[in-house]
Amino acid sequence: MFEELLEKGCSQAEYEAFYIDIGKGEQFGSDFVSMNPNSKIPVLYDSEQELSIFESGHILLYLAEEFDQFLPKKERTAVLNWLFWLQGSAPYLGGGFGHFYHYAPEKIKYAIDRFTMEAKRHLHLLDSELKTKEFIAADEISIADFAIFPWYGNLMINNLYEASRFLQVESYTHLMRWSKQLQARPAVSRGMRVNKTWGEHPVKERHSSADFS
Repeated sequence: MFEELLEKGCSQAEYEAFYIDIGKGEQFGSDFVSMNPNSKIPVLYDSEQELSIFESGHILLYLAEEFDQFLPKKERTAVLNWLFWLQGSAPYLGGGFGHFYHYAPEKIKYAIDRFTMEAKRHLHLLDSELKTKEFIAADEISIADFAIFPWYGNLMINNLYEASRFLQVESYTHLMRWSKQLQARPAVSRGMRVNKTWGEHPVKERHSSADFS
């Protein structure tokens, strides 16, 4: 979202991204908890307003309203429908399917089958929506696309949870087209590198655009 705002020329969207090592429990430190009592990433701190905003959907909505971008008035309701759909669906995909299929030390067939069925329902739903549309909720890219892509786009093209073959993601052709289209955007490509410590050209912390080089 920040990189897309900067791409649009919104210079006030210049930001810093600090790495929180959840493996070391840094999200439970007093400084972080003071911004998000729920001890979850991400958190946005607006230094001008002296406000802490947590939950990724709220952060996207906050930025869209602050900069008047990526939340078109005509399709506002549709965009918010899909933004809140993602807030309810992503934990199911990550905490449910991702956990039992990839991370759980014990493979429980019932749990895998149950969450696989729901994950495939999500993929079918998004694929059907994108059959006649370029973007999820509006005529142009919106915060709904930004919210959904890190979960479902990653699942489609970056083998999230090493499950691409298992879920037969290639069969969801419209969702695959959308996923590749978003990943090809320069701003999205940059944003995907931020706060990563693995993969190609990771940017552990981002303090200026120079960090990408």
